[in-house]
Amino acid sequence: MQLFDVYPINDITIEKAAGSNVWDAQGNKYLDLYGGHAVISIGHTHPHYVQRLTDQLQKVGFYSNSIKIPLQQQLAEKLGKISGKEDYQLFLCNSGAEANENALKLASFHNGKKKVIAFKKSFHGRTSLAVAATDNPKIVAPVNETDNVVFLPWQDEAALEAAFKQYEVSSVIIEGIQGVGGIQVAGESFLRKIRSLCDAHNAVFIADSVQCGYGRSGKFYSHDFAGVNADIYTMAKGMGNGFPIGGIIIAPHIKASYGLLGTTFGGNHLACAAALAVLEVIERDNLMANAAKVGGYLIEQLKTFPQVKEVRGRGLMIGIDLPESLSHVRKELLFKHRIFTGEAKPNVIRLLPSLALTMEHADQFLTAFKQEVEKN
Repeated sequence: MQLFDVYPINDITIEKAAGSNVWDAQGNKYLDLYGGHAVISIGHTHPHYVQRLTDQLQKVGFYSNSIKIPLQQQLAEKLGKISGKEDYQLFLCNSGAEANENALKLASFHNGKKKVIAFKKSFHGRTSLAVAATDNPKIVAPVNETDNVVFLPWQDEAALEAAFKQYEVSSVIIEGIQGVGGIQVAGESFLRKIRSLCDAHNAVFIADSVQCGYGRSGKFYSHDFAGVNADIYTMAKGMGNGFPIGGIIIAPHIKASYGLLGTTFGGNHLACAAALAVLEVIERDNLMANAAKVGGYLIEQLKTFPQVKEVRGRGLMIGIDLPESLSHVRKELLFKHRIFTGEAKPNVIRLLPSLALTMEHADQFLTAFKQEVEKN
């Protein structure tokens, strides 16, 4: 049997990882500024994380949500404390797409309405409604097509106001920082406008924090820069440092009932142990402050390169927009300098490293980047 060939992959096999570094099968060392797509939040094979999972696996790895799982309540309490959303409610699932799917569904249950407002260049996942709210027709199958999703221009307040007048809006879903869209930061006034219109029209504000949340921006949720609360926050990627887990936190005015949402694997013992380890390390090592500090330094330094069209982002979620003439730089960084980065089409390099990235690692990247952009 062959693998279903849907991933364009680099011819590299990673056999070992620690902190912000990985090693391939030939023993070559790489700097990882990609983090498996913003997943590695506290560093590869962090000792506390490994110990937490090992200890839990020796007790019980899995049982379903038909019994009490105290780790879930422990996770809810820790997440509420660190995020500052202690009065919210937690529902656990397995991935970012599933988190967004549940958020959109819950919003519609809550207000009985159907229309979803999403934005150009958005990416919310690959499952049914999540992919319908994603602005990429290539990955929307005919069975996913629906007229319940309305796409609006990014940060167009007039278009947003007009849409609320035209439609019975159930929810507005927005990434605090668009990832696949090229590291586009949602403006604080625009997020406040969404909040006020949702309040006025009994709509649900869904803050997609799958990639831009969990401390990556320097705040726990990047939407927090706007000084308003969303009704539902969705999470995944950095939540488990590589162990599959997702979740949504839900404002207290949205009420639960038996059977409203459900999952087989969500909130299992191992997933909760992983997520607790992540939060414990984020808190103990002040990783949100580190993300703000090291990310701010990277952004400041990258803006000094005249060859760069634009630098966007917050904390350790950074987009470097390059001209077509420098479209090769990302591959040079990987194969010549052994530095993993991400990308967004057409020519944006995405930096999504561990929140524990050091200044020394930042300088290692800047030295390699300087060499590549200045040799042309």
